[in-house]
Amino acid sequence: MVAGLLFLALAYFAVGQAAVNRNGAQTAADAAALAAAQETRKELADEWVLDVLDPAKWLGIFHGNGGSNNCPRAEQLAEMNEATVQCFPDGPLRYRVRARTDKTVGESVVPGTADRHAHADAVAVIEPRCTFDPPGEDAEVDVLPTLRCDGGTDWELDPEDLTDLPGPEDLFDVHLVSG
Repeated sequence: MVAGLLFLALAYFAVGQAAVNRNGAQTAADAAALAAAQETRKELADEWVLDVLDPAKWLGIFHGNGGSNNCPRAEQLAEMNEATVQCFPDGPLRYRVRARTDKTVGESVVPGTADRHAHADAVAVIEPRCTFDPPGEDAEVDVLPTLRCDGGTDWELDPEDLTDLPGPEDLFDVHLVSG
């Protein structure tokens, strides 16, 4: 009877270790997907700042024009979390990541766990937080559109004084979504 209880205890330990590895894989996948999306958000915000005086380009930027493939950033974060990833830009404002832990479950009383790695998936999206009325053909050159952002924040931009511009987190939201 003691041997049976010991076997059950070791089996529960193996299941617990597998759960820990699975959580590690999910953490790595989430962090990697968010890192790629946040890097793209920064690039898009930088592009918007460069083109702030040309509102005709804003709509393209808010649709993802100007961001690059930031999967290398996802790979860096995965490595920090002891995992490897496959990262796929899934459109200009979306990253899909599949992570695999570097560590295995290890030896246990459960057969076949010695070389098993945990896997997890994550998807991060970038969503514009602001809207604006695009300028018409007869719009005044020295007036920029008002950015109306989530949370009720309006940015009245003065082309003569561009010292207080919204940051990446003001312009775009980054979050995880289900796959």
